[in-house]
Amino acid sequence: MANLNTNQEIRQLANLELLAKQVVEGFVTGLHQSPFHGFSVEFAEHRLYNNGESVKNIDWKLFAKTDKLFVKRFEEETNLRCYLLLDTSSSMNYPQKEPSKLQFSIYAIASLMYLFKKQRDAFGLGLFSERIDWLSSVKSTSTHLFYLFAELQKAYDQPKINVQTNLTDVIHHLAEEVHQRSMVIIFSDMFENSMNEEKSQALFSALQHLKYNKHEVIIFNVNDKVNEVDFSFDNRPHHFVDVETGEEVRVHPGRVRESYQAALSSYRHQLQLKCAQYKVDIIDANIHDGYNAILKAYLIKRNKVI
Repeated sequence: MANLNTNQEIRQLANLELLAKQVVEGFVTGLHQSPFHGFSVEFAEHRLYNNGESVKNIDWKLFAKTDKLFVKRFEEETNLRCYLLLDTSSSMNYPQKEPSKLQFSIYAIASLMYLFKKQRDAFGLGLFSERIDWLSSVKSTSTHLFYLFAELQKAYDQPKINVQTNLTDVIHHLAEEVHQRSMVIIFSDMFENSMNEEKSQALFSALQHLKYNKHEVIIFNVNDKVNEVDFSFDNRPHHFVDVETGEEVRVHPGRVRESYQAALSSYRHQLQLKCAQYKVDIIDANIHDGYNAILKAYLIKRNKVI
């Protein structure tokens, strides 16, 4: 368990928990008010009754109210095992103003964890850059949730400087370490392989390794769409710094925008095709679009695999 030494640390964790709770409860309220019924959002102590199972745990009072058969759930009942992998390399610190890609991902992961806990799903957290720097066990308890919030807070407070990522090795390592069939959810900007064909093929082989071991995979491709995808910088000379390597270059955006967008578009298209081939869900996650799309993508995937 993380050692909380100050009132400030405790307040920070409370704020992270509060934000996650607000995101999830607002999302669920929106689902109840919408015509979308693609998955269950019955978080309380119930699940739908399956034909043929014992009727002893049916909640008949709830049946009288809803005209549907629900079975009472118990604390030890776990439906799914989930691993959340967070890219903490330096490229995730962009942009310098809030929210950065790292901060957005931390808030999204905290919200997903809160949702997992509500649904009695077991969850673990992995932090990676050039390798998996830290990997938790998989549990579904409140203590575990608070423990992982503390690790997320550390990642938020201590962003890495001049640290690169190696998602390919990280995925291979996870595929070897995790033996039980799980859902693996990756938050990364996916820029490591964007302009390198050899690295791209290595990444696809790693994803295939994960799928060969029967894991379900979701990749949230985290980005600042306006700048990183659309390259919508003012038409004047700009000084760009690679936050992972420290390499600097002075460029006029108008002169390179077309070639940059073409190369990035080609890579993203190839990534989408390969993910479709391996039945990996890849979701574009613009840091300015909020968290509802993140939660919805997870629930749709969850509904398919259970």
